[in-house]
Amino acid sequence: MICIIHGYLLDGSGSNLWTRSVVQSLCRQGETIHLVCQEPHPEHFDFIGEAHRYNLDGSVEPMFRRDVAYKGRAVMHKPQVGDLLPVYVWDRYEEFSSVVPMVELSDEAINLYLDRNTKALMHIVREHRITSIHVNHTVLMSVVVERVSRAARVPFAIMPHGSDIEYAVKKDERFLGMASEAMARASRVFVIGQEMRERVSRVFGAVPGLDEKMKELNLGADTSLFEPIPVEQRPTNIENLLKLVAGAKGGKSLEVSEAMTGKLKRDMTIDELREAVRAAANYSTKLPDEEIELKLKRVDWVGEKIILFLGRIIASKGLQTIITALPLILEKHPNARLIVTGHGPLREPLEAMLWALRNGHRALVESIARWGGALEGGPPKEFQEVRHFYERLERDGELEDYFEKAERYLTPDSVLFTGYLTHRELRYLFPCCDIAIFPSIVAEAGPLVFLEALASGCFPLGTYFAGMAASIDSVGKVLPPEDAELMKLSADASKTVDDISRKASQALLISNKHKEALRRVAVEQYDWKNVARRLASDLKSLTCP
Repeated sequence: MICIIHGYLLDGSGSNLWTRSVVQSLCRQGETIHLVCQEPHPEHFDFIGEAHRYNLDGSVEPMFRRDVAYKGRAVMHKPQVGDLLPVYVWDRYEEFSSVVPMVELSDEAINLYLDRNTKALMHIVREHRITSIHVNHTVLMSVVVERVSRAARVPFAIMPHGSDIEYAVKKDERFLGMASEAMARASRVFVIGQEMRERVSRVFGAVPGLDEKMKELNLGADTSLFEPIPVEQRPTNIENLLKLVAGAKGGKSLEVSEAMTGKLKRDMTIDELREAVRAAANYSTKLPDEEIELKLKRVDWVGEKIILFLGRIIASKGLQTIITALPLILEKHPNARLIVTGHGPLREPLEAMLWALRNGHRALVESIARWGGALEGGPPKEFQEVRHFYERLERDGELEDYFEKAERYLTPDSVLFTGYLTHRELRYLFPCCDIAIFPSIVAEAGPLVFLEALASGCFPLGTYFAGMAASIDSVGKVLPPEDAELMKLSADASKTVDDISRKASQALLISNKHKEALRRVAVEQYDWKNVARRLASDLKSLTCP
């Protein structure tokens, strides 16, 4: 019996998406999977046939049991761990009042979290006769699994997802030590491509026998969820999306947006901007905007060129680089529009940046670029890519002209923020976009949204390094070399914005030529059913070291 461990939710992107996609695919193939996670709404996932809550007093509380329309089913187990949730990057979680980056936690807090999860997992393994375990991330849940494996003699595999290495292991010796012990005990270490294999080898090179344990398992996409469509069919897709979000409440409203805009001015201090942002913070970030219907109806889905950004709105995902390049893209494509889907602490600061660009407030634009990461609650770290771009323009005598173009071409409707959308809605939105841009600044194991763009026939551009490079190369084999080159955005901070403005402009001219080729790569190389099948086969063959 297979158990999959994920310390977070099923809703969302990244490792959350990986977990729900793999489990759903295994259920389709007839497997019964025991799933340990913190998802607050298991009833929303139709592959979960029953769910149980593991209370702090040791009791087990059934949440529900039901039939599912799959050959197999998932049984979800939810350990109660108190108010604290250790994370890699801060976010809001509805059931946790204390969400803390794990590098900031005391040893006592970490040990309490580990002990509570270990107690619950030991019960699950023994009660349900678990024979193999897969755990996401190198810390902290891998430590829990390592403890249970020793006591119950159950083999396990670990899959690093990147964020655990970059935001915990590399930053804190405690987590390097914990992760190394877990890796030493693991029977298998799954890596998402060659880049992740090399990264794991660099960080955990002292772990004995690591190279022999590693096995590549690529990311996937639910290709049945997405489908390329002709341009003239886009309005129908959007009508289907609108039915799903009709009457959306709780997300960002026009009133909230205006509360911030009313506080913006030509030249502000960082504290003044933070105060303006706080005025716009009174909404649920994981919901669509309240006015999403009106926003989407204002788009000419047949006549406009649609650019999509999808992901967390944080500095490391690079949305600021697209916004900086946008005036130059609009100069060449005045009928283009950027759609931003997602949530994160940089949304309001970047909306303020757009407001300043539209209104010719250069000082505020440059201040926001200088403050950078401090605006999302992190350390003061400038938007390097933006600074380098402005410095290049100034050297070439083009900076004044750039800000004039921003005033001329940017309108209040040039960038449309939708708020948070789930795959229910994204299946309709993705195929309506001409290109998607994923300008991640930090190394990613392999962004799943890139693969979903392929499955939708949406031409993707991404930073050409780490796992993104492998995904781009897999597509490049089926495209003309000059078109494949347009997908590659430089990871050199001094070139990124220039690359986006030039390559996005060119990609908008050829994007519709390659829909079927992009789709074919997604189906043949990245469908989740193949990924899940390989995972299950390998887990069933594991033995304890």
